[in-house]
Amino acid sequence: MLIALHKPFETLSSFTHETQSPGDVGKRTLSAFGLPRGVYAAGRLDFDSEGLLLLSDDGTLIHRLTDPAHKLPKTYWAQVEGVPGEPALAALRRGLPIKDYVTRPCQARALEADPGLAPRSKPITPHGPTAWLELVLREGRKRQVRHMTAAVGLPTLRLLRVGIGALRLGELAPGQWREITPAEVFGGMGQSARDDDDQTPRPDRSARPPARARRHAQGRFR
Repeated sequence: MLIALHKPFETLSSFTHETQSPGDVGKRTLSAFGLPRGVYAAGRLDFDSEGLLLLSDDGTLIHRLTDPAHKLPKTYWAQVEGVPGEPALAALRRGLPIKDYVTRPCQARALEADPGLAPRSKPITPHGPTAWLELVLREGRKRQVRHMTAAVGLPTLRLLRVGIGALRLGELAPGQWREITPAEVFGGMGQSARDDDDQTPRPDRSARPPARARRHAQGRFR
């Protein structure tokens, strides 16, 4: 079984607090969304990040989804404070020194228009102009996107993962989930999933999940 969930803002990427820090006790977990028993998150999203999270009951599939050797691209939209210029975008694309590592080359561009997302449960309070960036990464270090944008003077205010492999978040609302097939994630990628980063094809933004998104009363939240 493979499931795509739109993880809401301020939600842990786990079902319990057992493996979390004491400060996480009382925070919302994945158990709030009526997911099938026996599934586990393939990777994670930070508590204050939103968007596409995959879950499965198949350990081999989870390994395939999370193993860096497969270089599965992940697409993010980041609302940043400031106006991104070409030098900042070029630095993001080349790779940046972040703490004790250098990020790998990635795709980075400024979105031409606000993507029109629903307001977040905790409003954004910028201190100046904002813009939206799209970044496509083939690695996933802790809070990497936030560290990258901060390094070029564009602190992230809101972060949404909108794609994993060939799969797009599409019309899934926060807290909704649907069962998918591995082909929806890996389909059409073929050798490109193993090519060098600078050969990564642009994601197909026309892709949308089927309209059979499941709505669950258990998935409602404040």
